[in-house]
Amino acid sequence: QVQLVESGGGLVQAGDSLSLSCSTSGRTSSIYFMAWFRQAPGKEREFVARIRRSDQLTHYADSVKGRFTISRSTAEFLYLQMNNLQPEDTAVYYCAASNRLSGTYSYIHEYNYWGQGTQVTVSS
Repeated sequence: QVQLVESGGGLVQAGDSLSLSCSTSGRTSSIYFMAWFRQAPGKEREFVARIRRSDQLTHYADSVKGRFTISRSTAEFLYLQMNNLQPEDTAVYYCAASNRLSGTYSYIHEYNYWGQGTQVTVSS
């Protein structure tokens, strides 16, 4: 089992920056990919960014490319640096981990473990 705990959410204004963290514990050696997803009110959960644990290869959703940066520390923390935040970025942000060895790693069903989520609210 892998446990994930997010932190760092809050209320900011448009154009501001915010950094999210996700601590991992348990069988972290089994993790192949980690990712951030988000879910806005009334909408489905969507992919934001992912990182491959072995070589730090990253991939971003078009909506956040150039503004958000996903990274991982050797101490098993996952981060999401969010710059130039916009009201449409308002959502609950979730940290996720996958031990699958193949897939696109952009879909909810490909991730085995999830955090409880942290709220990010961007005012205009």
